[in-house]
Amino acid sequence: MAAIPALRRQERFASVDSTNDVVRGWLAAGEPEVCLALADAQTAGRGRNGRAWTAPAGAGLLLSLGFRPTWLAADRAWRLAATVSLAMADAAEEVAGLPDRAIRLKWPNDLVVATDAAGRALDPLGLAGARGGAIVRKLGGVLGETEGLGTDDPRVVVGIGLNADWPAATFPRDLVATMTSLRSAAGERPIDRVLLLDAFTARLETRIEALFGGRFDVADWVERQITTGRRIDLVRPDDSLETVLARGVDGVGGGLRIAAPTDADPDAERTVVVGEIRHVRLAGV
Repeated sequence: MAAIPALRRQERFASVDSTNDVVRGWLAAGEPEVCLALADAQTAGRGRNGRAWTAPAGAGLLLSLGFRPTWLAADRAWRLAATVSLAMADAAEEVAGLPDRAIRLKWPNDLVVATDAAGRALDPLGLAGARGGAIVRKLGGVLGETEGLGTDDPRVVVGIGLNADWPAATFPRDLVATMTSLRSAAGERPIDRVLLLDAFTARLETRIEALFGGRFDVADWVERQITTGRRIDLVRPDDSLETVLARGVDGVGGGLRIAAPTDADPDAERTVVVGEIRHVRLAGV
């Protein structure tokens, strides 16, 4: 029987090309799960579809985790990235003093915050679905990469980059309207990255132990989705665009549920999977 996954190796680097590449190399060399590589800076960090992920040295929490999930069905491997996202959201809210669920998820891989015009996080209880003048800004992103799923040597690398102690005054000019940091969302309160990492790893170990036991926090994952009930743009790999109503997410397969009405069934819906789309954005944003 597989051992309960635990954080067995954690290593910090001043600078690397990509923490995902570091962890992938560790797994290939036989490193047991769970292993974690943390970097102050990445020179070739990336997001989905090869997009770059950059942050000033020391401004972000940039890390990757390595798993050998022989204990998890191949069609449930997506839950590792979801679990990492939830652990980070919990930890970031606590360290920054934000309201519960102020940090939301934008399917498939973004952590976002609904803010006021000044960039401060709004309390989700009064948010009414991120409408009413709120601005949804990207806080971080997650990149999951897999090898050997369905074999006796599955490997999963989950990278996460979170804008942590990054003052809003120094945001890149071309991104200032769409991005945020934990510091900015907290009203420019300095963020201790060591405390943030400790809070994250503590929550991650608890959540991974639950996942090992067959328990995934579907409710939290579903309720944090910012797209639910909103019109969204689905950008496909060929750059074609479809504007649809997002109805929720599929807690079993991990896909995005969207309205697909027909004359026979106006309430019909279908599920979009990650491989079908290049990007998801809130319509009109």
